[in-house]
Amino acid sequence: MHCYAETFAERFRGVPGHPYEHGFDPRLVPGKLLEPLRWSGSRRVFVNSMSDLFQDTVPDAYVTAVAAVMCQADWHTYQVLTKRSQRLRNLLGTTLRAAAAARHVWWGVSVEDRKYGLPRVEHLRATPAAVRFLSIEPLLEDLGTVDLTGIHWVIVGGESGPGARPMRRSWVESLCEQCSAAKVPFFFKQWGGVQKSKSGRTFNGRTYDAMPALNAARLPSPAARRTLLTELLRLTAGWESAPLVTIPTRNPSQVRNVA
Repeated sequence: MHCYAETFAERFRGVPGHPYEHGFDPRLVPGKLLEPLRWSGSRRVFVNSMSDLFQDTVPDAYVTAVAAVMCQADWHTYQVLTKRSQRLRNLLGTTLRAAAAARHVWWGVSVEDRKYGLPRVEHLRATPAAVRFLSIEPLLEDLGTVDLTGIHWVIVGGESGPGARPMRRSWVESLCEQCSAAKVPFFFKQWGGVQKSKSGRTFNGRTYDAMPALNAARLPSPAARRTLLTELLRLTAGWESAPLVTIPTRNPSQVRNVA
């Protein structure tokens, strides 16, 4: 309900040549797979910010190709968020185990309420992911006590835009206190509302911007990136006919903590 991505995408349905010419219909864009190798610097990347990598129309082979790029372009930090937590659990435990173990790839689930959101936390906890996070946004009710065992980051925020459902301060307070007790980084994103810019993101007189330490590799030279790009072009070009069996990773000795 009130999905920002759907609302935005549908505005451009039928506009010839626009990235959202087909509105919010699921589609694959293989031409964007290798973009992270072409960027000149290191970035924090919100993967599929307008979609869901684990949506059921996305083939396993394509998900694996995305994971292969993330593992190879390891000088970036990736945040992968999904509502399809059962598929996340199944793939991270099998074909995506290498990507699950990579500390520069963060895996998260959306948690909006007790009925749908809290079961996703259990699915996420059951994965071998090195970094797990919860996006509790929009927070629609009091979640009660949340088991934060094995969780490395919590983001909390209210719903925004027309028809936004209100978020109570006591709900946020409870989660903030639980994160503090469990020593889990707490990030407060926004109060939301119809005019979220006026509501702001200050809570208890301050902002909360904590997050896990970044664990990314050193940025390779342009020549090294070109070599990697050539290799990944070969690996991902035939993802439909010859899906990747294993996900290639780079030498872990290249990884450093850049927090």
